[in-house]
Amino acid sequence: MTELAPIFVDILLPVFGLAGIGLLIGRRMDLDPAPLAKVAYYILAPAFFFDLLRDADVASEVVAQMAIVMGMTTVVVALLGLAAGRLFRWGYSITAATVLVAVYGNVGNFGIPIVAFAFGENSLPLAGISFLIINFAAFMIGVTAATWRTSSPGRAIFRALTTPTVAVLPIAMLFNVNEARLPVFADRAVTLLANAMIGVMLVTLGVQLARMQRPRFIKAVWISAGLRLLIAPAIAAAAAATIGLSGVPGGVTILQSGMPAAVFAALIAIEHDLEPDFVTTTVLVSTVASAFTLAAIIALL
Repeated sequence: MTELAPIFVDILLPVFGLAGIGLLIGRRMDLDPAPLAKVAYYILAPAFFFDLLRDADVASEVVAQMAIVMGMTTVVVALLGLAAGRLFRWGYSITAATVLVAVYGNVGNFGIPIVAFAFGENSLPLAGISFLIINFAAFMIGVTAATWRTSSPGRAIFRALTTPTVAVLPIAMLFNVNEARLPVFADRAVTLLANAMIGVMLVTLGVQLARMQRPRFIKAVWISAGLRLLIAPAIAAAAAATIGLSGVPGGVTILQSGMPAAVFAALIAIEHDLEPDFVTTTVLVSTVASAFTLAAIIALL
């Protein structure tokens, strides 16, 4: 208990605090999260990842190991979601929604600051790499599950490849490999935008949570939250131990694998009319419960 208290206060409380501020002002001022989300998605996030990855010094072997662990974790959790749907006879829509929330962790506006607070700012490149890997894999599997009966899986892959954060990756890598620099004025502008991302995304998360309505507490919610918060990091830990991914890279990978369900999963569910009330409830439940599960994971790492 003495170990968990400083973890919660020093690492998790700042993150939950900013999200709480967003939740409060979202309800008091009836804010629309869409403009904030678009600014973060199309401007701040690409600037953040460009600024982060252009100077990153991470061995390609470590990146490959992280990709293997996170890819395995995502696939296994998706299969477990499918198995749960068959076992409990949930039907297509609840099963697909379970897969969506089970694979799509909030590795951006939750994961990145928590990793930074837990492992130090030097871990940010690893947090950024894990974000890109998990977001890409989860987007493909999640959107494919949501649109399996109405759209082509190839469309999900195309959308994942053309998201702003993925699109900026090759540019950042070119700067990294060639040790190139932007002009001073552009470099400072990018840095200012990058520094704004985490705070804006956390407040936006709170505003988005404030707009969620009609909680739907059914058995599938608890199973989906359990897959996301407990099973996924356990699978990641086992996979990391198997291939020898340890130290900070292993810790970052396991911690990111245990993040709560992403608000973006709810947006996908709403867009495709895939049990949006169920997905929204799972996001809320997993976000609240993650205050305890993430503290435990950090204490064990």
